[in-house]
Amino acid sequence: MHALSGKVALVTGAGGEHGIGRAIAARFAREGADVVVNDHVACPYADRGTGWNGLADVVREIEGLGRQSGMVVADITDRGQVERMVGQVIERFGGLDILVNNAGSRPGRDRVPVVELDEEVWDYVQRVNAKGTFLCSQAAARAMIEAKRGGKIINMSSVSGKVGTARFAAYCASKFAVIGFTQALAQELAPHRITVNAICPALVNTERVDCIADALAPPSVSASEFREQHVRRSSEATPLGRIAHPADVANVAAFLASSESDFLTGLAISVSGGTVMS
Repeated sequence: MHALSGKVALVTGAGGEHGIGRAIAARFAREGADVVVNDHVACPYADRGTGWNGLADVVREIEGLGRQSGMVVADITDRGQVERMVGQVIERFGGLDILVNNAGSRPGRDRVPVVELDEEVWDYVQRVNAKGTFLCSQAAARAMIEAKRGGKIINMSSVSGKVGTARFAAYCASKFAVIGFTQALAQELAPHRITVNAICPALVNTERVDCIADALAPPSVSASEFREQHVRRSSEATPLGRIAHPADVANVAAFLASSESDFLTGLAISVSGGTVMS
């Protein structure tokens, strides 16, 4: 167990029922942290009709684990909203110790060959994945420096930030950018005892896989069938024999958020079951 007792964490992109953000938030709470969760809307997958209530249910889950929680609906690509979000966390909880930049662009229109990629789609992916990570990190880092008690920033990149993939050009570019940003920021914040690391998952079994299937399924194959095929092919190509679960990513995040990782910074850790070993 990685004790986070007394720590305050902010996790962006945490409104999905089966998402990485929810898994990280719950894991942090089990480790003793108070956790504020964010998304761009209160329930990002309301159209799925599962009865899931998004951020409100994540807050209830965290409070059920005996920790304090709160939710902030904010667009991470808007500086004003990001600064207000960080300010609200500090006002309510007295500080911010851990930031997880988990929010990411929803796959869909970006999963096409470069020659067919719309400029506005390219800009959207960069705005969410790269600019959003920058704005949240900047606001959190300023608060952490002022508080003079160190801190942890964890950025969500991807194995697609290490290895390029056809039809993923916009996404790959944004996730390569996150790794470069992580390395630069890690050097800048090291004197303040703030570590900055990135997590690079391969395919994770979340709602995003449904979005990928909707985007990539050929006309002759239903999205659900394509999803099953995609998961099966990815599992067969993974040395450890399956795709990642959100808990696999949350386990790494809990370690990076803890004091056990205090001498690690600027890393990009693959959570890929062996598909990417760098």
